[in-house]
Amino acid sequence: MSSQNRPLSPHLDVYKLPLTGIISISHRMTGVGLSVGTLLLAWWLIAAATGAESYTTVNGFLGSWFGKILLFLWSFAFFFHLCNGIRHLFWDAGKGFDKADVEKTAKAVLIASVVLTLLTWVIALAGGAS
Repeated sequence: MSSQNRPLSPHLDVYKLPLTGIISISHRMTGVGLSVGTLLLAWWLIAAATGAESYTTVNGFLGSWFGKILLFLWSFAFFFHLCNGIRHLFWDAGKGFDKADVEKTAKAVLIASVVLTLLTWVIALAGGAS
């Protein structure tokens, strides 16, 4: 019997990762992203305590296009991790385990995190923060 024609199981062409699996992986990834972003926050706080020159350097970096992208991604990671953490609190209470509920809350986490991130940035940019 030849094993060359046997399919691999589960193969990526056959198996589609469900939304709940993607959310679970993303929750872990945003946790790592929050840790890295917290290093930026610590750098900013240390620079503020060190003096005007250090503070200006950090603000220059965070105010650049690259720094703003990092801050945007960090804020998305924060809201995603927060919303999915609330979802997990409901699970800890024994609620929302039906397949339909799991799918709905996964979509709600995505929508809420995008809306909260955009709302935060729109308010911050409208208020003149840079």
